[in-house]
Amino acid sequence: MTQPIIQIEHIAKVYEMGSEEIFALRDVSLSIYPNEYVAIMGPSGSGKSTLMNMLGCLDTPTSGVYNFKGLDVNEMDDNDLATIRNKEIGFVFQTFNLLPRASSLRNVELPLIYAGESTSKRKQRAEDVLTSVGLQDRMDHKPNELSGGQRQRVAIARALITNPAIILADEPTGNLDSKTGVEIMKLFHDLHSKGNTIILVTHEEEIARHAHRIVRLKDGLIESDEKNSQPTNYETI
Repeated sequence: MTQPIIQIEHIAKVYEMGSEEIFALRDVSLSIYPNEYVAIMGPSGSGKSTLMNMLGCLDTPTSGVYNFKGLDVNEMDDNDLATIRNKEIGFVFQTFNLLPRASSLRNVELPLIYAGESTSKRKQRAEDVLTSVGLQDRMDHKPNELSGGQRQRVAIARALITNPAIILADEPTGNLDSKTGVEIMKLFHDLHSKGNTIILVTHEEEIARHAHRIVRLKDGLIESDEKNSQPTNYETI
C-alpha cells in the first residue's frame, strides 16, 4: 500500500498572547498521498494558514506528530527543515514574492543558487521550467515588466526548479483577475497530471473545486474531508 507523503496526527498550535492562549489549530489529523490534489479551505481565522505553515515546515506544532516521507519532522534540526523546504516543497504565494530588480530567469534560479548548483546547470534548468510554464519569451523581463499572471507563472517556475515532491500554493489566484486565475489553475492541473502532489490553500469555493479532495477547516478543527467527485473539467473552459 502507498505510504502517505505527509501524515500529521493530533496537531495543535497554540499562541500565547499575554496571559491568553489562542488555539490556531486544536486537534488536526491528516494524511496526504503522492500525486494527490488537495484543497484546504476555510474562512479567515479557521487555521488554514497555520496548517499551511506546518505542512511547509515553516512553523512547528505545539503538540502532535508530523511525519514527512516517513521521517519525524519534530526531531529535525533547522538544517534538516531547510533542506525539506528547499528541495522537497515548492512554495507559491499570493503575492508572488519575486525579487523586483531581478529577471525572471534570475528569480527562478534562486533555489539552485542557495543549493550551490553550478551556473550552467541552474541556468539551463531555469530556462527549461520557464519554458514549461509558457514564459520562454519573458526570461529577461523583470517583475514590473510582466502581468500578474506572468509573475505568478514565474513564481510557479521557481517552485518547480528543484523538482519538489509537493507544490504548496497559498491563495495563488488571490491577486489575479478571474480569467488569469483560470489560466493559473489550468497550469496546476497540468502539473498534477504530470505527477506532482498539489496542496492548495484557499477561501474560494470556485478555486477549491479544481482539486480532487477538499479539506474544510473551522475554528482550528477539520470540519470535513471529502473527495471532490466533479473537479473542474478543463475541456469545457
